[in-house]
Amino acid sequence: MKHLPSRHLIHTSLITFAALSVTACQQAEQPQHHSIKEAQTGSVATVDIANPSPFNREDEAIYLSYYDLGVAPDTTLAVNIGDNQVANQAIDKDLDGKNDGILFVTDLSKGENIHAEIISTTRLAPSKKRVQADLAHKVGGEWVPHTRPPKHQQNAGMKEYVGGQFKNVQSITPPEYYTDHSNWIRYEGPGIESDKVGYRIYLDWRNGFDIFGKLTPEPVLHNVGLDGYKSYHSLQDWGMDLLKVGGSLGAGGFAYTNEKGKLEHVSKVDTRSASITANGDLFAQIQLDYHGWQNSEQQQDLSAFISMQAGSPLAEVTLKLDKPLDNITAGLVKHPDTTFLKADLQSMSNYGYGYIASWGKQSLDGKALGMVVFFKKGDVKTVRQDDKNYLVELTPKGQQGSQQVHYYFASLWQAQSGINTVEQFEHYIKQQAQKLTIKPRIQLKTSLTQNAMQASISAESALKWTQAFADSELARKTLGYHYNGWDVNRKRSPKFEYDIIGIQPYAYYTLGELTDNAEYKQVIEKVTGSFISEDGLISAYKQSNFNIDNIPPGRNLITLYQQTNEQKYLKAIHALREQLHKHPRTSTGAFWHKKKYQGQVWLDGVYMGMPFLAEYAALFESGHQQQETFAEVVNEFNLTREFLKDTQTGLYYHGWDELKQQAWANKSTGLSHEVWARGMGWLAMAVVDVLDYIPEQNSQQRKHLLTMVQEIADSLEKTQDPATGTWWQVMDKPNAIGNYRESSATAMFTYFYAKAINKGYLSTDYLATAYKAYQGLLNEFTLLHQDGTVSMTNQCYVAGLGYGRDGSYDYYMSEPVVANDPKGNAAYILAGTEMVKLLRQKSK
Repeated sequence: MKHLPSRHLIHTSLITFAALSVTACQQAEQPQHHSIKEAQTGSVATVDIANPSPFNREDEAIYLSYYDLGVAPDTTLAVNIGDNQVANQAIDKDLDGKNDGILFVTDLSKGENIHAEIISTTRLAPSKKRVQADLAHKVGGEWVPHTRPPKHQQNAGMKEYVGGQFKNVQSITPPEYYTDHSNWIRYEGPGIESDKVGYRIYLDWRNGFDIFGKLTPEPVLHNVGLDGYKSYHSLQDWGMDLLKVGGSLGAGGFAYTNEKGKLEHVSKVDTRSASITANGDLFAQIQLDYHGWQNSEQQQDLSAFISMQAGSPLAEVTLKLDKPLDNITAGLVKHPDTTFLKADLQSMSNYGYGYIASWGKQSLDGKALGMVVFFKKGDVKTVRQDDKNYLVELTPKGQQGSQQVHYYFASLWQAQSGINTVEQFEHYIKQQAQKLTIKPRIQLKTSLTQNAMQASISAESALKWTQAFADSELARKTLGYHYNGWDVNRKRSPKFEYDIIGIQPYAYYTLGELTDNAEYKQVIEKVTGSFISEDGLISAYKQSNFNIDNIPPGRNLITLYQQTNEQKYLKAIHALREQLHKHPRTSTGAFWHKKKYQGQVWLDGVYMGMPFLAEYAALFESGHQQQETFAEVVNEFNLTREFLKDTQTGLYYHGWDELKQQAWANKSTGLSHEVWARGMGWLAMAVVDVLDYIPEQNSQQRKHLLTMVQEIADSLEKTQDPATGTWWQVMDKPNAIGNYRESSATAMFTYFYAKAINKGYLSTDYLATAYKAYQGLLNEFTLLHQDGTVSMTNQCYVAGLGYGRDGSYDYYMSEPVVANDPKGNAAYILAGTEMVKLLRQKSK
């Protein structure tokens, strides 16, 4: 295909897949021709939803984006589960002011897998309203001087409203003389409720969050406070106000902790506004805008988005800041004689949800009330208390000008929830934390994507899918990983490391060599090369960390040096080789994964270090020194095989601790507990890549590696899912609750088989396995979008050992499942390039 500038890439992909879609439909029902838009009528997608927990998950919220479904925004969609149409609602999940997908709720029994069909329709069945956002103020009266203004505002000209009646509105900005108890805004601020509970936010200097306990699932907020403030402080048929907030944050409010450790509420502002941004049957949301918030650091704007969904007492909070701030602190009122609960943050990964909570007879009716704030462990600065609050300080994440903080809060009232003891409450919040951490397993297949798939793979179709995906990621974010760019997934500046700077640019270059596409080849210069200064220093890299994950970009630097002969690249290459000279090792010579991981060998470390080391030796060393390095490389594989391989299955465990001291290590063997698929994937790719550099005359060394190739091929074949050709996240437990078929490992194993066959390391007896794996990669994990872009789904975002990652089965289930992450992206592109070569050989 003739190379086009990048601005044309996605358009080209759209044309390509529109043509493929037409071809597939012609085969099915000639002579009709179905364009992409025509494919959106009728059945849009099927989705399989699995409960990953060993307990029932009632009213589980499922979100599907229009982008993934392959339809235009705001397409009217129905969701059918069995013979029933379940209610759904269009929502704005990314908070950009436009609906971007649909949300529906469904009950999931323990370990259950349900099948749903998404249909394009012109009419939806009626649904029941289960949530509500509410905002009202008085009209028809007048403002008069306040009869009891706050003490600190005695001379500020505060006013209250006399007479009139309440009118519901979509938005409100109180005048500067508005304050608490001004009798103008009904129950003093916006309210939001589900069928479980309601909350209100004081739209004044207090900025506290209060609770409306509900005794009915019906929406009630529009009838609360019509007769003034006092009535809802005593028990009504619908429920009552539950909380004495005082000067605290209440039930999940937010503030800033200054450098003296004092809490600063969002009190001093130029203006504060509230608006209703969603008010459907299943999902409601309010937005609070604080303009000119003066805190001790600066004056800035802050926006808060608070949402609820049907069937849940949780409110989701997203805060957006226009200027950097070192923390936002969320909290709960600290009442006397309450029990404080907090998660063991040391036992979870950074992406797991922890909590702070309180329990006790703290409701205004004298009954027990539990309150909780949920947050990601990786966002936490500290958990602490002051005289009025239980608090968690959270770190805003994101680029300057668009930093965000995200958390949830919830309350459970004894009169409504049926929870009567602190033990029951703690059990509940632990299950909720798991639900937030481990999302339902989603397997989505869209009509748009399926219509573009061919019945059997060919070199031409494999190349089209590979290029379409590569083009899509170029357009989305690949080139943004340059030095001083932005790491989208990690939400920080890029560092010189294995995935975004190493393997992904390497994969683009490999595809560029296959297609003679200059733009693909240039990725290594634009991304990896940007980290090398004119004097050869590597930015965002510290040799003394001795992190083997820093080594893979070296392969790209070798390519750049070969192309340009620039000495800065050679100097950087030598610096990485010097790291491996000094890198700490086990007693038998295996590389530690990092200096701070003493005595630990991780399976992925073989890929991180050995291909670069072997290539370096082949190009820059000679004689005895070169042979020593080759021996060192092969020894790493031999030691990995000796210490990490399960002799019964042929599979490899994720890690080994020579010292047998780590919490994740078996005290007898030092091995971690589980067989992580991508760990095996790194090993499989490493062994076939290293064979590119070990000379043929080093027959004994090559024999060791070729033996591993054969063993890995056999063990992978036995664990390949027979129905789909893919592999499971924990490879040897396909039927365990929560396990899922994982895409990055499937791509790595496809690459391994295809390259091993292409190079003659494996016989053609494995062709069927390779084809089935690649077909599975396309069928199960590839999505075509309406704009012609392509995505890779169901990727394990990350997995490691130590620092809260205990190596248990539950741990591997707890890491996020994402789309289009560079670790999986690179494997997808590499798998495609090798499959093109394999299919071309077959056709000869």
